Amino acid sequence: MEAVSPHSLTFCDDHFSYKRILTQEVAIGDTPLGGHNPIRIQSMTTTDTMDTLGTVEESLRLVAAGCEYVRITAPSKKEAENLAAIKKELRKRGCHVPLVADIHYTPNAAEIAARIVEKVRVNPGNYADKKRFQNIEYTDSSYQEEIERIHERFSPLVKICKEYGTAMRIGTNHGSLSDRIMSRYGDTPEGMVESALEFVRICEAHNFHQLVISMKASNPQVMVQAYRLLMQEMKKRERVYPLHLGVTEAGEGEDGRIKSALGISTLLMDGIGDTVRVSLTEESEHELPVARFLIRNVEREAGGGRREQRGESREQRAESKGARGGMGRKLPFNPFSFKRRESEAVLNLGGEQVPRVFCDLSQAEDTPASLKAVGYDYSQVLDKYNFSDIAADYVFLGEKLPSYELPGGLNAVFTYEKWNLLKDDGRFFPFYDSLKKLKEAARFSEKLNFVQVETADMDQLIAQKAALPACAFVLKAHGATPAYEWRDMIYRLSQAGFCQPMILKMRLPADFSYYDDSDMPAHVRMTEEAKAQLYLASAASSLLVDGLVDGLWLEQSDEVQLRTAFGMLQLSRLRITKTEYISCPSCGRTLFDLQETTAKIRARTEHLKGVKIGIMGCIVNGPGEMADADFGYVGSGPGKITLYKGQEVVKRSVPAARAVDELIELIKQDGRWVENA
Repeated sequence: MEAVSPHSLTFCDDHFSYKRILTQEVAIGDTPLGGHNPIRIQSMTTTDTMDTLGTVEESLRLVAAGCEYVRITAPSKKEAENLAAIKKELRKRGCHVPLVADIHYTPNAAEIAARIVEKVRVNPGNYADKKRFQNIEYTDSSYQEEIERIHERFSPLVKICKEYGTAMRIGTNHGSLSDRIMSRYGDTPEGMVESALEFVRICEAHNFHQLVISMKASNPQVMVQAYRLLMQEMKKRERVYPLHLGVTEAGEGEDGRIKSALGISTLLMDGIGDTVRVSLTEESEHELPVARFLIRNVEREAGGGRREQRGESREQRAESKGARGGMGRKLPFNPFSFKRRESEAVLNLGGEQVPRVFCDLSQAEDTPASLKAVGYDYSQVLDKYNFSDIAADYVFLGEKLPSYELPGGLNAVFTYEKWNLLKDDGRFFPFYDSLKKLKEAARFSEKLNFVQVETADMDQLIAQKAALPACAFVLKAHGATPAYEWRDMIYRLSQAGFCQPMILKMRLPADFSYYDDSDMPAHVRMTEEAKAQLYLASAASSLLVDGLVDGLWLEQSDEVQLRTAFGMLQLSRLRITKTEYISCPSCGRTLFDLQETTAKIRARTEHLKGVKIGIMGCIVNGPGEMADADFGYVGSGPGKITLYKGQEVVKRSVPAARAVDELIELIKQDGRWVENA
């Protein structure tokens, strides 16, 4: 393996156990943010802001579901002015939740709202600039002139916020960077950070520090890199503002939850984040249990669940971490730029190949029907298997030699003892459940061996590195938050020069009693299936987002976990197996029913493997927020849709009644359409 440049932990305090970064406290009504306060959860209303009672009722539903800040769009002066009526009615009903005004292109609306609500959110990409997708050559002096223009444009809002004690979120979005930033920094995390810091510097010039910052993107990799880079820069400046976490335009259903977990959990595990908003294309109150689950799932590490399971005290934990390098270690990858961990290819594992999915059928019935749970549907009449793009690559059968013939593309793994008795087969491989078993083995597979590795094996494994056969490591963690243990094992093995493929052995907790949602309304409580998906995505999040693993091994295999595994790989951009939808969560600016429209588009296009379609309710979050999409469907007026190919407008003012047909025709013209079999 080629040497990997090490990187210091400049963006977090501890990469190997939970330690939240201390930020400065910001006053937001009666609910302060940052500092030693708990991580807050929030959401946004979807009603028309001019519908006072509708917005109040939705706000009350959000608060009942645990929302601590309610964000409301204010696209023009009249909506900003109506925030006063909304606030008055909420206070009349005994609700004192802080309100946040969401501002994009309208400084005059922001200046009105800042006198009414507890916090305003501005997007530096469009507050003082208009995006025309132009590449402009700037000299240092001409660039400075632009900064001075922005200073003049933005300063009135800063002064009002300072006078009224109103907090401000400077919310950068990956897809809506200004032409000026794009021209100098490109479409990069560095550009996102600089976009925010330009506005931060203006605030600081006015001695205004009641700031919250966000770095949102629909791609979890970009989002994570930008937040890490921002945290590093703030630490250098010795003023660390609280951070608002979110994956923008995450989408609907399980994909929206999985994508949110990948980005948000990665950062929470780094100790980054003071408030969380999950953006789902669903009723707004359904975002809140997801945010709470992700926070509590990571905070289990701080509560000692992992140490208790391993029988370690806090002092023993600190001592063992110090003995192996602890916080002084450096990362064997660049946390600000994605590149998969380099590993040697062993058959279809590792190298430049996509990560593989392993399912455990060792306890299943000895019948071809058992394979349906892992993606292979056997037809007894035709005596053949049908399988989809989300079918397992390997099955672990333990001690069982199947009485039926396996599908042609499916490999089987057996315990070493069983494999040793089998007639050699090119698709049969041995599994050693400990290093001791590996050392005692009389023979090995010449092609591929699977070796289970635990934290206690590290020193012994490193010592016998030269004697290993062709193998892949199956990493087993015992912690309540296994990602920290997986991180530790992968980093130590990488530093020791191991280039074998790494596979995460994933197991659900015995129950989810640590996550209590009994105080939430019954209709928003998550199902056990949803909790399982979020747990798996949260556990593997940083290992996938940082490109460190070559496979996922599901110990309790079923159709839900199989879908989750492939969803995690797709949404972390490691393995594309289906269509991806980038859809906004709706708000008062939305010009059509997002949930209904997304369902219609999905029904017609979900067979288009690898195609990314952006579905946006309005132009504010249109071409900017769907920067990662191949095609876009954007509301541009009542009953009117604008269609995009990438960032380019292709058709304007398409009647909504025929817009889905026009979208499909656009996909056909681009050569990306295939008929649904």
